[in-house]
Amino acid sequence: MTMYEELRARGLIAQVTDEAEISNMINSGSARFYIGFDCTADSLTAGHFMALTLMKRLQSAGNKPFALIGGGTTMIGDPSGRTDMRKMLTKEDIDRNAECFRIQMERFIEFGDGKSQATMVNNADWLLDLNYVDLLREVGACFSVNNMLRAECYKQRMERGLSFLEFNYMIMQSYDFYYLFKNYGCNMQFGGDDQWSNMLGGTELIRRKLGKDAHAMTITLLTDSNGKKMGKTAGNAVWLDAAKTSPYDFYQYWRNVGDGDVLKCVRMLTFLPMEQIEEMNRWEGDRLNRAKEILAYELTALVHGKDEADRAEASAKALFGSGAEAEIPTTELTQDDLDADGSIDLLTVLVRSGLVASKSEARRAVEQGGVTVDGERVTDIRFAMTGDGLRSGKVVRRGKKAFKKIIIK
Repeated sequence: MTMYEELRARGLIAQVTDEAEISNMINSGSARFYIGFDCTADSLTAGHFMALTLMKRLQSAGNKPFALIGGGTTMIGDPSGRTDMRKMLTKEDIDRNAECFRIQMERFIEFGDGKSQATMVNNADWLLDLNYVDLLREVGACFSVNNMLRAECYKQRMERGLSFLEFNYMIMQSYDFYYLFKNYGCNMQFGGDDQWSNMLGGTELIRRKLGKDAHAMTITLLTDSNGKKMGKTAGNAVWLDAAKTSPYDFYQYWRNVGDGDVLKCVRMLTFLPMEQIEEMNRWEGDRLNRAKEILAYELTALVHGKDEADRAEASAKALFGSGAEAEIPTTELTQDDLDADGSIDLLTVLVRSGLVASKSEARRAVEQGGVTVDGERVTDIRFAMTGDGLRSGKVVRRGKKAFKKIIIK
């Protein structure tokens, strides 16, 4: 199976500009491709998995990745798939986020000067120095406003009001491809399927300005059975930074994916052989739980290393009663967190541990019988724990899948 055939078999390919040419370039190791990452946070999320694993697969076949950090485009904000404007960040925030991205990307791809080693570029280096009038004269005539208004990336924003600021995003992304083609010999762009219109803008700009062909391919968006993006939900993202999402919580996220999503995730995100995945595709019933454990372990090892994956797996088994005591995610309290009588109420513990978002949510969870302390169900919203009782730690569980060990120093 060629690399392109494997991408097809894994369900990764959504749209392509020229399948025969793209297939030939990928299989021969002659693709010099880029994927863009806007620096909207100080960590990548599980929603970036598709792009990161694609870069790793293509690099292994001899192709050269360019990891484009959007230091310039982040100052505008991509409207694709959004119903509101993105938060405006300072240049200092963007630079700090970019450095965090590079550290996390090194888990997936190898940077260096070799033929297939990755190069990191930042579009702030060329976009921020552009003169607006010069840019209009250089590329403005290459874009049809009628075509731009029909672009998929603007549809949701058009309903609630698309700002002129966001309207320029397609031009900036297209200019990135044009610049990379001219200065780095970058001949291909990859991105999520919601980026298709922006990517076609780049290939068209290169054709009209340089009279040459460049290529684009979109990858399937990572969505669950309800069509919702996985691991990238605003306010509830699954981060690759262990300080933002612990290795255990990361493991648990993938361990708890729906039955209808697990085999798709195994196929798209892991590097397990296709023969093994084809066998797993026949699994049903309780065997799907084993598939979820495999998925969770493989992805945790990829992001956090084998040791952390081993610990997360052991912790999960310990919590479900099938293993020895292990490292359970912990929330540490201090004496200052206790009331005057040396106790702390359960509702506060649930909020402080992150098991719920608010006191009202905690109250509902307790009243509905969804909270246990050391395996004992608690339904009294006035239930409290003493500081002495917390010194050795207590495991608080909300529902079947969310656990925290609460301990006081």
